[in-house]
Amino acid sequence: MKRVDDFRLRFGNEEYVPIMIGGMGVDISTSELALEAARLGGIGHISDAMVEDVSDRKFDTSFVKDKTKLYKHNINNMDKSIVQFDLERLAEAQRLHIGATMKAKQGPGLIFVNCMEKLTMNGPRETLRTRLNAALDAGIDGITLSAGLHFGSFALMADHPRFREAKLGIIVSSVRALQIFLRKNAKLNRLPDFVIVEGPLAGGHLGFGLEDWKDYDLMTITKELLAYFKQENLDIPLIAAGGIFTGSDAVSFLEAGAAGVQVATRFTVTNECGLPEKVKQEYFKASEEDVIVNGVSPTGYPMRMLKNTPAIGSGIRPGCESYGYLLDANGNCAYINSYNREVEAHPNAKNVVVMDKTCLCTHMRNFNCWTCGHYTYKLKDTSFKKPDGDYQMLTAEHVFKDYQFSTDNQIAMPEKEFE
Repeated sequence: MKRVDDFRLRFGNEEYVPIMIGGMGVDISTSELALEAARLGGIGHISDAMVEDVSDRKFDTSFVKDKTKLYKHNINNMDKSIVQFDLERLAEAQRLHIGATMKAKQGPGLIFVNCMEKLTMNGPRETLRTRLNAALDAGIDGITLSAGLHFGSFALMADHPRFREAKLGIIVSSVRALQIFLRKNAKLNRLPDFVIVEGPLAGGHLGFGLEDWKDYDLMTITKELLAYFKQENLDIPLIAAGGIFTGSDAVSFLEAGAAGVQVATRFTVTNECGLPEKVKQEYFKASEEDVIVNGVSPTGYPMRMLKNTPAIGSGIRPGCESYGYLLDANGNCAYINSYNREVEAHPNAKNVVVMDKTCLCTHMRNFNCWTCGHYTYKLKDTSFKKPDGDYQMLTAEHVFKDYQFSTDNQIAMPEKEFE
């Protein structure tokens, strides 16, 4: 019976353990988590979601404080169009976060950064250009383009000296999405170095409809993409992602022709993950009924999360002057519209309830939006329950090696830390 370790992910002449840890935003996929993946010979992701806030926490910078002070006068204004990011400061935060991570890298693996197109930041094109080029400046091994179709993203990097050196890839959920991406970028004569196919059981934002995600299957989409690659004679590594919970799950995709797998859910309950421990315990204790898909994200994409996440129904004032990562090109955000609607409907209420959307920036920043993968309810089967009712935390190395070496759908339990 084969193990994941019997396969290798190849980029040119280089080979890696075919395990990629997904990019969970706002420093949930921490540098420490990505560094462990690289040390063990795989690929780790950090995220540039809300990178100025991440920089403030890690490097004692004051990007958020300074932006808040600059736009404080606009806090009670419904019009957020003036709330712009300083591109030089955005680039500085990106280079700090990525540069420090790359400087600390050891081992034979790689570190990529996950860049979401849906972080429109009241200037979609220029803020994305800044983030992508600053990541290349800082020496990142690769960039994964996520949460969007990214028709113009390669062009935003085309003049950078590392445009053809760094590994550049995209997340898609269908053959059609990839076809459009390739067609839009054909004139650059620069194919993606990898493609991640993300199925409907993934965590966070989904590339499917709110009602029809259950109609799709990762293995089916993976085989469709592999057939398309063969038909078009495309030699691009395909990485399968979404709902791969055991090493045996991973092997089934590798045997089908995928070059690697991207996994994340099982790493949410490791010491290296950036979630607070109390939130990790919520993940451990979740039942299958606790995992839901809803439409509360202002991006318009469906989102999978725990149903008891504090972000659902929270009517906090929009924090755009401090954050504003989801403001569109006109300074609009779906949450602002929902919030203002409820304030108008309940003018005397001390606190309003907003059920249809959530202030994703503030809640993700405070770890109050508990996004998760479909199989989060299985996490309790991967560790030991302690006498106080909490579960023992895992290490990223333990989970990584369990994926790498396990067989027969078995899950290796950690060494017990209590009696």
